[in-house]
Amino acid sequence: MSTDQPLSDQSLKVTLAQLNFMVGDIVGNTQMVLDAVIEAHQQGSELVLFPELTLTGYPPEDLLLRPSIENRITRALAELKLKLPGDCYVLIGYPRMKGDQLFNAAGLFHGGELVAEYFKQELPNYQVFDEKRYFVAGSEPCVVNIKGIPMAITICEDIWHASPMEQASQQGAKLMLNLNASPYHLDKGGVREALVKQRSQQGNMGIVYVNLSGGQDELVFDGGSMVADQAGELLFRAPEFATDLYHMDLLLKPSDDFLAVELEQRSITEHGDIEASVYNALVMGVRDYVNKNGFKGAVLGLSGGIDSAVTLAVAVDAIGPERVEAVMMPFRYTSQMSLDDAEAEANRLGVRYSVLPIEPMYESFMGILESEFTGAKKDTTEENLQARCRGVLLMAISNKKGYIVLTTGNKSEMAVGYSTLYGDMAGGFDVLKDVPKTLVYRLANYRNKLTPENPPIPQNVIDRPPSAELAPDQKDQDSLPDYDSLDRILEMYVEQDKSAQDIIREGFDEQVVHKVLRLVDLNEYKRRQAPVGVRITPRGFGRDRRYPITCRWPAGE
Repeated sequence: MSTDQPLSDQSLKVTLAQLNFMVGDIVGNTQMVLDAVIEAHQQGSELVLFPELTLTGYPPEDLLLRPSIENRITRALAELKLKLPGDCYVLIGYPRMKGDQLFNAAGLFHGGELVAEYFKQELPNYQVFDEKRYFVAGSEPCVVNIKGIPMAITICEDIWHASPMEQASQQGAKLMLNLNASPYHLDKGGVREALVKQRSQQGNMGIVYVNLSGGQDELVFDGGSMVADQAGELLFRAPEFATDLYHMDLLLKPSDDFLAVELEQRSITEHGDIEASVYNALVMGVRDYVNKNGFKGAVLGLSGGIDSAVTLAVAVDAIGPERVEAVMMPFRYTSQMSLDDAEAEANRLGVRYSVLPIEPMYESFMGILESEFTGAKKDTTEENLQARCRGVLLMAISNKKGYIVLTTGNKSEMAVGYSTLYGDMAGGFDVLKDVPKTLVYRLANYRNKLTPENPPIPQNVIDRPPSAELAPDQKDQDSLPDYDSLDRILEMYVEQDKSAQDIIREGFDEQVVHKVLRLVDLNEYKRRQAPVGVRITPRGFGRDRRYPITCRWPAGE
């Protein structure tokens, strides 16, 4: 499109569609686009921006390899041309087949036509991203004229690199429109804002940045859509973990070498602190996993410990107490304190609560196994059998009621294998899978402060030493380092790729370090069979960290 029209002061009514799309539901996502544009148009919007890969949802993964993807997208684009308001510009993302090549595309609709199309140039292939598996990288910039203003279209990762901005500047762009599906991890919002500021200053142009919101398997997209001026100063930031249409009047004032972008009134929603953002990510992840997969509700084993208490609170905040069931499954080693605390947690949160003792079930198993165990000493086998009895009961409730089983293991336990296959790992979604134990405690205190008149987690649960209660007087610290040390070691090894010697130089005991790192490496086989869970760190177990199970790599190097 031509960009050589003279520039003049403009007021541009823009809507950022920070919405939650369903992966694979091209028909439903197309209808969501139409509904959102109609609503925005009624508010006077002249330009509506949607996230990356709007029509398929993100990430579509190997759905992109299905032969029918081209026909489905072609039908969706035809429907948009036919039904979108002709006097409104609409920018959306979708996969686009050209010949035998598939591109990650953004298309601009206006007047019943697809008037411009851009192909993403910088394809991420790290951490949770593997776009080079599916897409061919574009190479050309796309600068369009909207109300006399030349605007560049880019997609997500393009803004992490200098080249797309350089191309846009060379083509005369005065404003950048950037579509995103950028997943959450700790402090991701601050990283994005610093990046937007850097690019704005590089190109001397404002940036309108829209991000996806919602949960998709282990990923959570936290929104936080924003607008920055040509100096990189924020004019607008949408709430995080929210789904809505955000309308604004951009004032565009051309000068000799740049376009000044202003808002009559800045609207910048503050970032939450670490505990608030992590808790909100967990709630969104659970809500979307349960609802998008059609579960009627959720059930979990409530032990009276800190992990199950926080998991229960998250579940209730995600889908409501009427859809959550908590089950206490006591054994001879379960303390009265645990029984009392579990009941208190369930009552305070208003969930269905039941007590199903596992002693008869355990004894039946032991009777059947008696001939197999003759002459063998008691060991962790008997402890694991307790956990597996509980897993069987929870899965039976799940099958009968259509509830998903929420497991309660945290990242610290998953890292070193402090969990039982087909026992406490049996389930469909692990809420705390990427949450270190020390952060679990902080989340408990945070959640209690939200409702101080009725704190859902008894203080006793937070204060007492953690225990799996699978043996008399058992404590986690009997077999693990203290969690402050353990979590720091795990962060350096798992998330920062530091060697054993690097960690020892930080002041940690050599024997402890080697023991922890060996446990991490040995327990890859367990993690490979673990349920998915919300990713909240820069490197979670699963898509982020793909280590071989059968391996002779020296531990800790």
